[in-house]
Amino acid sequence: MPLLPLLPLLIESILLCGLFTALVLPPLYRNPLSQIANYPAAIRARVEVLPQYRDILPQVKRKKRAQKIAFAAAAVFAFAAVAYFSGKRTFGAAFVHLFSLAFAVNLYDLIVLDMLIFCRDKRLRIPGTEDMERDYRNPIPHIKAAVKGTAAGVILAAPAAGLAELAALIRLP
Repeated sequence: MPLLPLLPLLIESILLCGLFTALVLPPLYRNPLSQIANYPAAIRARVEVLPQYRDILPQVKRKKRAQKIAFAAAAVFAFAAVAYFSGKRTFGAAFVHLFSLAFAVNLYDLIVLDMLIFCRDKRLRIPGTEDMERDYRNPIPHIKAAVKGTAAGVILAAPAAGLAELAALIRLP
């Protein structure tokens, strides 16, 4: 199979990985607590009992929940546009294309952001958990999160593929 047809998918994957990195890393470095929901369970449990975070955690959790809902809605529409303008205008073609993009970002997140950066960068340690180096370096929670991320890719790709096909049916420009 010639690789040329895969070039647009590769370019889109690289661009999405860059965008994902720009959305995730700066806030994480500014305030590791802002991403507490993505930290391993043992670290979250420790942070929840530390007195300095007692008043902050409920606010962070509410904000994170709202962000996830807004991101999911925006991602469905953005993915639909990507599929449509990539020429994937049937549900099947759009779904495969979008799931491939989501899977690429998920794999990048696991390998680069989680395993190579998060597990190793001491600047991402939440104060009061510095002694939990083994938990920070443990790849298992990140692998489990990647499996959930794969399921999320299906959940986002399906409605986005439906929207791309709908746009093609009503002949949007």
